[in-house]
Amino acid sequence: MLGGKTKMLKIYNTLTRKTEEFQTLEPGKVKMYVCGVTVYNDAHVGHAMSAIVFDIIRRYLEYRGYDVKHVMNYTDVDDKIINRANQLGEDPLKLSQRYIEDYSRDLANLNVIPATSNPQVSKTMPLIIKFIEGLIQKGHAYAAANGDVYFRVTSDDDYGRLSGRKLEDMQAGARIEVGEQKEHPMDFALWKAAKPGEIFWESPWGRGRPGWHIECSAMNLAELGEQIDIHGGGNDLIFPHHENEIAQTESYTGREFSRYWIHNGMLQLGGEKMSKSLGNIISIKEFLSQHSSDVMRMLVLNGTYRAPLMFNDETLAAAERNVERLKSALKPASSSASGLNADSLSALSAAIESAGTNFTEAMDNDFNTAGAVAALFELSKFINTARDNGATADQLKSAQDTFKQLAGVLGLKLEEKKGSSEDEAQVEALIAERTEARKQKNWKRSDEIRDQLKAMGVTIEDSKDGTTWKWS
Repeated sequence: MLGGKTKMLKIYNTLTRKTEEFQTLEPGKVKMYVCGVTVYNDAHVGHAMSAIVFDIIRRYLEYRGYDVKHVMNYTDVDDKIINRANQLGEDPLKLSQRYIEDYSRDLANLNVIPATSNPQVSKTMPLIIKFIEGLIQKGHAYAAANGDVYFRVTSDDDYGRLSGRKLEDMQAGARIEVGEQKEHPMDFALWKAAKPGEIFWESPWGRGRPGWHIECSAMNLAELGEQIDIHGGGNDLIFPHHENEIAQTESYTGREFSRYWIHNGMLQLGGEKMSKSLGNIISIKEFLSQHSSDVMRMLVLNGTYRAPLMFNDETLAAAERNVERLKSALKPASSSASGLNADSLSALSAAIESAGTNFTEAMDNDFNTAGAVAALFELSKFINTARDNGATADQLKSAQDTFKQLAGVLGLKLEEKKGSSEDEAQVEALIAERTEARKQKNWKRSDEIRDQLKAMGVTIEDSKDGTTWKWS
């Protein structure tokens, strides 16, 4: 790790509403469970935001030297999946598997590191049933006459502590729906009796399928055990999903479930929350057809992960500019570079050390990615100045290597778009023709070629050393 000795990493814990020093259950190891997607449709940019947030957290923990076991589940048994499958006349599990494969490709295209494991509800059914049986035996759950099984919220004295809600207040606004046979309005389903035509599994309570909340508790137990270091997800999951996960898991194990609860804010399109009812959904595929993965990641990096992420033309344009600014630091030295003097070399060396320190201090402060990006911009400024002052490739190497390493911790690729060899040969020929036109002071032809290159997706930059170009 760069930047010398660092302070303790601090993380905001939703459970305690405090920023706390990060201490793991086992030294040097992190067990992190992040709620994944319910796979019934194309994943959207809101899903991308959450995936990128926890990818950055994982990358930074690994940069800090932790061995991270990262579990992200797929909910492939759910009311939405069943309804969607019925609409399409498709088997629910085949439909969900298709969208799992699609989302896996989306994550790869977003440069998200694959999770250590991706459990699926449909493949965890025996443990889910065993989990529910254990809760019934301990008096925390009960089977209703209609084949449903409910968690008894009054059996958990701490119910509501994650969301800060009191049971008596929740009860005032709750009601029991027609067909439900609950003891208390806030009791939630662990098992749902199958309705005609629905997918089902055999159980001690009859044919049915699990409730949403028990699925994650069982998958977490299967993959990571009774206690974990980090549980993550969007802040829309705090209640009821994560609240109910805590209640049922701790009632089953008798132990603290997760040390730290980390929640990302929601993505908002044009100032309003993205929703299918509003028709303002942008799929990941649609986004990546027009922008690079770095732009999506920069949108996230520019803000605070716990705050809402504004997604509009202005923030997109800012992200595009910031990505291009960072790419400038990776330009090669001029072929005619004469080298830096001792003082300039010393200043560049100091900038490298400072960048590592500032980057780590920012990220140690509850993953302050905006501060980390600022450290990258500062280093890029020194690199660009050194290049302009004649730094050779060897003199730039250490700074550019550090820059690439730190950018990589944030998951930024900063790759230039590449064309075919034929495309590149055409660009080189046009630039050579333009250079000659400029020598002849044929400014009309020079401008025509610039416009032609722009239409091809090429950006050119003139300097005293000649003309450089890149794919835009």
